Amino acid sequence: MTSIGGAASSGMVDWNLAVATATRLMRPGPDVSRDEARAVVAELRRHAKASEEHVRGFTRLGTEETHDTPLLVVDRPGWVRANVAGFRELLKPLLDKMQERRGTSPGNAVLGAVGGKVTGVELGMLLSFLASRVLGQYETFAPATRDLPSGANGGGRLLLVAPNIVHVERELDVEPHDFRLWVTLHEETHRTQFTAVPWLRDHLEGEIQSFLGETDVDPMTVLERVREAAQSLAGGRPEGEEGDEGRSLVEIVQTPAQREILGRLTAVMSLLEGHADFVMDGVGPQVVPSVAEIREKFQQRRAKGASRLDLALRKLLGLDAKLRQYRDGERFVRAVVEEVGMDGFNRVWTSPNTLPTKAEISKPADWITRVHRKTES
Repeated sequence: MTSIGGAASSGMVDWNLAVATATRLMRPGPDVSRDEARAVVAELRRHAKASEEHVRGFTRLGTEETHDTPLLVVDRPGWVRANVAGFRELLKPLLDKMQERRGTSPGNAVLGAVGGKVTGVELGMLLSFLASRVLGQYETFAPATRDLPSGANGGGRLLLVAPNIVHVERELDVEPHDFRLWVTLHEETHRTQFTAVPWLRDHLEGEIQSFLGETDVDPMTVLERVREAAQSLAGGRPEGEEGDEGRSLVEIVQTPAQREILGRLTAVMSLLEGHADFVMDGVGPQVVPSVAEIREKFQQRRAKGASRLDLALRKLLGLDAKLRQYRDGERFVRAVVEEVGMDGFNRVWTSPNTLPTKAEISKPADWITRVHRKTES
């Protein structure tokens, strides 16, 4: 197994243990022969290439020259390794700060080593759950390596998780070639967003670092807040306290400043996901013959989850919020395009100041008034 960078097992998280745990616990992929697997990989690459032109033409974003980030068709362990590398890069400033707070005495070093392994196992368990569900992703934060190359101008890479795509197309009983193209249209839109809007990656990273920078790094305080969150989710909070039943674990452990940042991040993610769904639906009827059937079956799958355990974990991890992001973001994009056209919508990519707020995602007319009416008056 490839190590996730140097000294990967030191510090607050044992990253190699996270990868090993996720790989050991993840579900096996669908049963396919070696020849079938090669054919799936080749077809996904063809569809991704075709999707570039479809998405650029529909969105009017980017050029062939800006579109230089690589496509990687991966299996589930490959997806895990890419995401661990991204997490490690994003979390490094926070973990370094926590390491300094903990101190360097021998006793703390021993506790840190144990804690790092525990955290590595927990992260691996989370990733093993997600690894069988993600169809594709534009990974933008991991540094470039031989296994995770980036484009000539930096940036990330587009990941398509082949076994998961095959699993879902079989589960939904849809036409495989159509489904694979439909998925690549969505994921290709994400690659186009980041390659055509060069400031987007740095903006997102800055917001995430601001969010992490507000984290209380006192270990006892963090543990207490997590304990309270777990009690709330389990219905075991002390009598008389206000409930947090409707919120995920991630939301409950936030400070007020973090909630403000999360509001901005939620708006951006709603925009990105909703835009990808809008593009997928806009291009789909022209190039995917069975798009209506695929869309209906996939929406039903999104809404109900795979099992009661799946629903519980989705709630705990805040994945229900991601489902709302698809719906709310798509409605925002559709309303804006209907009112001011695609070029008018594309003003959203001008700068961080033209991104919609969380409130504007729900009220597209307010964004149009702020971005269009003021500049035209």
